[in-house]
Amino acid sequence: MTEKKEAVLGFSAQPDVQDVLVHWRRWLESERNVSPHTLTAYIGDVSGFLEFLTGYQGRPPSMNDLGALTAADFRAWLSKLAGDGLIAASRARALAAIRNFFRWMDRSGRLHNPAIGGLSTPKVKRPVPRPLTELDADRLLEESEKEPDEPWIGKRDRALFTLLYGCGLRISEALNLTRKDAPLGETLRVTGKGRKERIVPVLPAVVDAVRAYMEACPYRQGPDAPLFVGVRGGQLAPAIAQRQMRDLRRLIGLPETATPHALRHSFATHLLAGGGDLRAIQDLLGHASLSTTQRYTDVESEHLMEVYRAAHPRAKQSPKQAK
Repeated sequence: MTEKKEAVLGFSAQPDVQDVLVHWRRWLESERNVSPHTLTAYIGDVSGFLEFLTGYQGRPPSMNDLGALTAADFRAWLSKLAGDGLIAASRARALAAIRNFFRWMDRSGRLHNPAIGGLSTPKVKRPVPRPLTELDADRLLEESEKEPDEPWIGKRDRALFTLLYGCGLRISEALNLTRKDAPLGETLRVTGKGRKERIVPVLPAVVDAVRAYMEACPYRQGPDAPLFVGVRGGQLAPAIAQRQMRDLRRLIGLPETATPHALRHSFATHLLAGGGDLRAIQDLLGHASLSTTQRYTDVESEHLMEVYRAAHPRAKQSPKQAK
């Protein structure tokens, strides 16, 4: 039984730890509904942590060993990650996985170790989102329909990019829509990260673009078929959508930061610039934390400073001239 668990989880530990890890993984899958990507990352991070402990203590850790770990032990692991060249964002993610594991063990009555609660998360400088200007977003949507050789593919690209910009969807959320989910009404139900659902309003421009695409699409499939399809009728791959955007931005002279995800950034930034409430924008984007949405205030502040420096006569003077 132990050998089977080790093969599934990809690392060795004492049988009692192996048993707990199997239950934690089931909890992540069934109750937390984490994505396959997040699950793989968490399991990999805990695997690395246990491998570190095996070398650090000279033996595979048991539950008693995990309960006896001190803050210094956890810091030694973080220092090892830094020494291996892991950036702060990767170390922060790894620590989040370990915290999740220990918090779950504590809440489920399996183990209590308060030492991990005293650790500071590595400071991560999150990049400021790079949205398109309103003019560039309009140009991109207008030109996206004109370039592909097949007219229906042009309508597909315009519908997809209009949906990302008009509703603030992630590319994965848009590509996972089925034909019965098509945004042809006033609202759209979206399944986001962690299988959490949210309702977003649909602009008439989105409805028009999606309807035009569906009418032109040569593949007439059932209601459960993917809404956005490739040239052979299968679900459109993210890489194809990204390639279409890459070719388009080079053609019309947009920066390399003009990606499908930048349309989601543009949605949020332009709403904020128009007086949108930050909490409402958080709900529309499906962010779990308001701090994630607050990054867009940095974008707006940066934009305001650019406008000020370009337009205000006093901003163009040197400090000596201003006196």
